[in-house]
Amino acid sequence: MSTRQLILIAAVLLGILAAFNSFYIVDQRERVLLFQLGKLNTVVEEPGIEFKWPFVQDIRRFDKRLLTLDNQTENFLTSEKKNVKVDFFVKWRIRDTATFYRATGGQEIIALDRLASIVNRGLRDEFGQRTIQEAISGERNQIMRKVRESANDRAEDLGITVSDVRIKRIDLPDEVRNSVYDRMRAERQRVASDLRARGAEEAERLRAEADREAEIIIANAYRDAEILRGEGDAKAAAIYAEAYERDTEFYSFHRTLEVYRRGWADREDVLVLEPDSPLFRAEYQTAWAMRDPDQANALLDELGLT
Repeated sequence: MSTRQLILIAAVLLGILAAFNSFYIVDQRERVLLFQLGKLNTVVEEPGIEFKWPFVQDIRRFDKRLLTLDNQTENFLTSEKKNVKVDFFVKWRIRDTATFYRATGGQEIIALDRLASIVNRGLRDEFGQRTIQEAISGERNQIMRKVRESANDRAEDLGITVSDVRIKRIDLPDEVRNSVYDRMRAERQRVASDLRARGAEEAERLRAEADREAEIIIANAYRDAEILRGEGDAKAAAIYAEAYERDTEFYSFHRTLEVYRRGWADREDVLVLEPDSPLFRAEYQTAWAMRDPDQANALLDELGLT
C-alpha cells in the first residue's frame, strides 16, 4: 500500500472521528457545560442535538433533577444541654450550573459535603434554642422550615436550591429517654389523679343531690299520706257519728257484737266476766230482736250465744 493511500485512509478516519465529536445530545433530565480549550464557554439547558468544534470544545453533563442527601445520624444539644440523635435527609437540585461548577469543580461529593455542613449548622442552631419536648413534638415542622430557609441562603454561593429538609427520626440517649419517660409518666399520672378527684367530687355532689331529693320525695309522700289518712279518718268519724245519731241503740248493739267477734276469735278462748257486765246486758239483744228477730238470732248463733 502506497503512502498516498495511507494518508487518504488516515484522513477519512480523522474525518469520521471529527464528525462523531462534532455533535452531542442534551437529555431533558440534564444540563451541559461547554468548554473551549478547558475554559467554560456556554451553558446548554435545552434538550436536543447540539454542535461543538471537535478536539477544541468539550462538554460536561450535570443532573437537573431533584437529588437527595441522606445524611448519617448526628448528635445535637438542646437548650437543656441534653443530646438528641437526629436522622434527616435533604432534597436539593442544581439551580445555576455554572456557579455550581465554579464552587465545587463539578464534583457532586464536594457539594454534598458542603450542603451537609450547612444543614447541620442550621439544625444545631434550631435544636439549641428548644427543649427536648419542643423539638420532638411541638415544633418539628417549624424547625424544618427554618433550616430549609437558612440552608437556601447559605447554599446560594454553591448554585444549588434546597427544596426540603426532613427529619426522619429523633432518638434520645438512654439516660435522657428514661428521664423523659418518667416525666411523661408522672404528668399522665397527675392528670389521671386530677380527673379521678374531679370525678369523685362530682359523684359525691350527685349522690348528695339524689339523697336530698329522695328525702324531699319521701317527706312529701308522708305528708300527703298523713293528709289523706286524716281526711279518711275524718270521713269515717263523720259516718260513724251520722250512723250513731240515726239509731243509737243499734249502734251500741253493733259495737257489742264487734266486741264478741274479736273477743272470741279463737273458740278455745275463755272470757271471765261479771254478771252485771255491759256485755251481758240483754237489753241490747232484746232491742235488736224487736227490730229483726231472725237476723239477731243468726248473729247470736254465729257468736255461739243463743
